[in-house]
Amino acid sequence: MRLTATRFVCQRVLPMILLLLASGAYTAAQATITTYVASLSGSNESPPNASPGAGSAQVDLDDVANTMHVHIVFSSLVLTGTGTTASHIHAPTASPGTGTAGVATTTPYFAGFPIGVRAGTFDITLDMTQSSSYNPSYVSANGGTPASAEAALFAAIAAGKAYVNIHSNSFPGGEIRGFLLPQSVPTRRTSWGRIKVLYSSSPTSSLQLAPSMDLGGSAAAPSAECCAGN
Repeated sequence: MRLTATRFVCQRVLPMILLLLASGAYTAAQATITTYVASLSGSNESPPNASPGAGSAQVDLDDVANTMHVHIVFSSLVLTGTGTTASHIHAPTASPGTGTAGVATTTPYFAGFPIGVRAGTFDITLDMTQSSSYNPSYVSANGGTPASAEAALFAAIAAGKAYVNIHSNSFPGGEIRGFLLPQSVPTRRTSWGRIKVLYSSSPTSSLQLAPSMDLGGSAAAPSAECCAGN
């Protein structure tokens, strides 16, 4: 069993690591993207409501490129009224996962967000060095510059004090919302995340790493026995 695990490390994992290193994929910049997700519902609003609406949001923060990628999918908002009127990220609440806060991002809503609908998909990448990516009052309350506003917003999201909210004319204060939480396992855009996914999907992933693989991430030179291809 140990020999099989050792062969897997030598034949599958090490070549992937070497390929990523050689191609320059494993860089400091690649490792700076942090992903947060939220489940949107009426029961998550404050106060809760009985909307049948549901949705999900993914927010990717890149503190090197200074960007924030936002992807939102929603459906089944209430039949009465004319549908969506706005969507934002609100921050910071006084406590993680609860309460309300002012609008932090673009007003009156994200540029291009579908308005007047009960279902839709939205995707945007915001340049966080630009004042236009924020509510002006949020910038003023957080240092007065886009750089200070970015630091405050990224910190609020990391602390669980930021939520994605979709407003409608039936629920002006928000029909469905959800607090942003860290994605449990990185599965995209970082080299280490790709290695973990490839390893975890392997039929031998339940095997222990060979003794020659250091848990801190370094590996001793593989022996001729393990990499002979037998």
